[in-house]
Amino acid sequence: MSEALELSSMPANYGDPAAEYAAVRDGGAGLLDLSARGRIQLSGSEAVPFLNGLISNDVKALQPGSWMNAAFPNVQGRLLAAVRILNRGEHFLIDTEQATHAKVWALLERFTLAGDFHITDVTSQTGLISVQGAAAGAVIGQTLGESVSELERERIVTTQTSEGEEVSVIRATHTGEDGVDIFTNAVDSQSLWDAFRISKAQPVGVEALEVLRIEAGLPRYGIDMDETTILSETNLDDAVSFTKGCYIGQEIIARIKYRGHVAKKLTGLVFPEKIGLSHGAKVMVAGRDAGRITSVIWSPRLERTIALGYVKYDFLAPGTSVRVIQDAIEHAAEVAELPFVRGSWYAGSES
Repeated sequence: MSEALELSSMPANYGDPAAEYAAVRDGGAGLLDLSARGRIQLSGSEAVPFLNGLISNDVKALQPGSWMNAAFPNVQGRLLAAVRILNRGEHFLIDTEQATHAKVWALLERFTLAGDFHITDVTSQTGLISVQGAAAGAVIGQTLGESVSELERERIVTTQTSEGEEVSVIRATHTGEDGVDIFTNAVDSQSLWDAFRISKAQPVGVEALEVLRIEAGLPRYGIDMDETTILSETNLDDAVSFTKGCYIGQEIIARIKYRGHVAKKLTGLVFPEKIGLSHGAKVMVAGRDAGRITSVIWSPRLERTIALGYVKYDFLAPGTSVRVIQDAIEHAAEVAELPFVRGSWYAGSES
């Protein structure tokens, strides 16, 4: 695939995955085409109560010009989709992973005849570009103006490109480094992509992004979480409000919180050597089943094989020794706190 933005999956790489990784992790800026994610627009006088009954966070508290993380649980509190919700004033925009796009649409569509609640799939009409890395603010400032270079978290800034096209900008990370996501019209995506390239942002493909997101401890739907995963197990704590009214799955999620802990939780594992593992490898402690692996990569920063996985509560303490078994071969590992790499996203205030 060329550098042209397409509504399809990202390319594996742009020629040099190591350089792409370094651009993000070592103080520069990486450029991601996230247009394949799903984007659904909601409007109507009853949009807030309908949506609030379906998601784990509180839409009523979301002010115009702000955004938040949220999740769609089922009645058992299991995760159907993790999303971001932007309040644009005249409507809401739901941004979701490509893997859950159709599912979120189906969850919303069944309510469209129940009241003044309107949805429109705007994925093909819009694009989503992300700049990730410690230099993201400088790149954004150079390309879109200083008004967005110091963007507050959880706020939306609407601005214009040099060609007069309107874009919505939020501060967000997909890598553990500082970052900014830009929502734009599909027809304007290419010119904006080119502008970021002129500002020295390095295009980044799936291979480098996968390493970066695992080092950052960020789960991916269909790999690290799915409909069998209870929301409380995923570390998506900022996607849940415990003060809002009723929503689907609330009873289970609240019960787990006030019980004190979940039976298992997504955590990190570090291996002393470079090894090959795959999704589903078993985690064992003293012959007891302790969990399973979901994602594995070699970390250039840590110079270790690292993995995300679900580990039972009794073995979650960082430093706990475990054995990971695949194809009858055992590998030593230790439980590690997430994120593995605390990048520029964590510098200074995390508010």
